[in-house]
Amino acid sequence: MAQKKLLFVFGTRPEAIKLAPLIKIFDTNDAFKVSVCVTAQHRQMLDQVLDFFKIKPDHDLNLMQPNQSLEQLTANALIKVSEVLDKEKPDLVFVQGDTTSVLAASLAAFYKRIGVVHIEAGLRSFNKNAPYPEEINRVLTSRMTDFHFAPTEAARKNLAKEAITENIYVVGNTVIDALLSGLEIIEKDEIDYRNYFPTIDFSKKIILITCHRRESFGEPFKNICAALNEIAELNPGFELVYPVHLNPNIKNVAYQILQRKNIKLIETLEYPQLIWLMKKSFIILTDSGGIQEEAPALGKPVLVLRDVTERMEGIEAGNAKLVGTNREIIVREAQKLINDPDHYQKMSLAANPYGDGTTSLQILKILENHFFNN
Repeated sequence: MAQKKLLFVFGTRPEAIKLAPLIKIFDTNDAFKVSVCVTAQHRQMLDQVLDFFKIKPDHDLNLMQPNQSLEQLTANALIKVSEVLDKEKPDLVFVQGDTTSVLAASLAAFYKRIGVVHIEAGLRSFNKNAPYPEEINRVLTSRMTDFHFAPTEAARKNLAKEAITENIYVVGNTVIDALLSGLEIIEKDEIDYRNYFPTIDFSKKIILITCHRRESFGEPFKNICAALNEIAELNPGFELVYPVHLNPNIKNVAYQILQRKNIKLIETLEYPQLIWLMKKSFIILTDSGGIQEEAPALGKPVLVLRDVTERMEGIEAGNAKLVGTNREIIVREAQKLINDPDHYQKMSLAANPYGDGTTSLQILKILENHFFNN
């Protein structure tokens, strides 16, 4: 039985988190030979995840440059990934989600008639400008994909609306696999993680904030900051903790506006510190797709700082509420969670629609069956 060669291509921290459990499970199976290529869109944040999950890339393209345009990044990624494909000659290329690396790697594989495996397939906001450019990245990737691993039934239906009906498998999201694995690792060092946050008073309830998306730059982000100031003022017994994204469009504004005593602006967190802090939080305000999926597994209500989300399953299940960037709505919904225990419990106990931690194993078995049992 000849091994099947698999190449995993990714460039950002969220991709690395969600592909880590898959890389691990395929790498321990003798039927497959695994290679890893990183484009390194998020250099520092990517390396943190690779170290945590002990993944060593075979190819590091190191594509990120200061003030690089999307056009430059896409073109460079397409060319460099194509060169890796010529060297590795894989049977399948794995991509995850909706980044520029996903689009470029899928296109490179398509040009060379190599099969594409899309993890987290079928997410849609149906708005090409939100999230930007991710919505178009994933729509185009779906047209080039050979195996679609959809996290939910809703994602499968989205693909069906686009007349994509073959080789679609609803398997949950690998982010839950990664989260459970990560928590198992960090539970051994509880005191070390608490000591990592010397400025935070853990005797108070924690409101965790993450916000970084391009569509929030400018006035929308200023509105979010105004809402955070108001929440902090209304709730002096709470600590609002915001690991501030490195992008200057976010960082400069956050440090200028958010200056209340119980708002703690800290450096961007490594993945293990982030999930530890998520576990300690009371509620989470975020525009992150991954956190929208992870937080329900921890029983944490989520207020989504976006006008639209491709993760409507969490909204419909009651885990999360879409609040956009409107100051009044953000404050109102946060106060409702803070002041209404019944409402808080209803959101925190809602069933997680994103999986049970077995997604990677399901994908392995599906591809084993396809290649070796037909």
